[in-house]
Amino acid sequence: MVGFKPTDVPPTATVKFIGAGTAACIADLFTFPLDTAKVRLQIQGETKTPVNVKSAQYKGVFGTISTMVKTEGPRSLYNGLVAGLQRQMSFASVRIGLYDSVKQFYTKGSEHVGIGSRLLAGCTTGAMAVAIAQPTDVVKVRFQAQANVSSSKRYKGTMDAYRTIAKEEGMRGLWKGTSPNITRSALVNCTELVTYDLIKDSLLKSNLMSDTLPCHFTSAFGAGFCTTVIASPVDVVKTRYMNSAKGQYQSALNCALTMLRKEGPMAFYKGFMPSFLRLGSWNVVMFVTYEQLKRAMMSARVSWEAPF
Repeated sequence: MVGFKPTDVPPTATVKFIGAGTAACIADLFTFPLDTAKVRLQIQGETKTPVNVKSAQYKGVFGTISTMVKTEGPRSLYNGLVAGLQRQMSFASVRIGLYDSVKQFYTKGSEHVGIGSRLLAGCTTGAMAVAIAQPTDVVKVRFQAQANVSSSKRYKGTMDAYRTIAKEEGMRGLWKGTSPNITRSALVNCTELVTYDLIKDSLLKSNLMSDTLPCHFTSAFGAGFCTTVIASPVDVVKTRYMNSAKGQYQSALNCALTMLRKEGPMAFYKGFMPSFLRLGSWNVVMFVTYEQLKRAMMSARVSWEAPF
């Protein structure tokens, strides 16, 4: 990896846990506007706007970003950032940071790791992450969906959002959309981590690349594209359902069927381009940073423990 010589000391579970959460937060800082644009495109057409209320219409990734900056100001692109960072520190730390440990658990320490063990590990850490971090995801989506004007603001701040949702919708409101989110997380984790794992292993075993920046970049980009194709339909349903008012949909399945009936099958791929741009760039920044952090932290640990 650029900046650090490869070390023979493998990173510990703690290093992976902290490194994954930190790398995910850094990736979010770079790609959050794309994620916000994706959410706005995904919920567009969900409800009819009252005649007396003028609603912005979004067209494409950069058109959405441009419209938001013009009508709500540049800060609107980072609506929900605090909840987003809270989510990544709890969510990514588990689903990415514990992936290798769970994978080793399923293979019982064997050097040969089959695709079944990788998929099972991805599903496990993905589900665990959602169970822990779901409230932060609900708040993030709600903030990203609301227009940054006083007449349409649902919440005053991040903590107010947690309190208001719990008060108005009960504690279950904070875990709203857990079912589609577990499905999405399992799909994302299996596709993202397993694809990254397989591409990286193939490149290294075939000697096409060494374990350096170009290898991590290529693996991360490929993982981002595959993940977007597989997870987009579930992601749209998850976003719609988590952002919905109480009683709007009976369940996540009802939300999906309503979308299909009213907007057609292409509605499940609304916001595909920002999803791909976001996931592709997020994967590149996150995995490259994650690999750097693991080596940096282990190098620091080795230096600290070395005798003077």
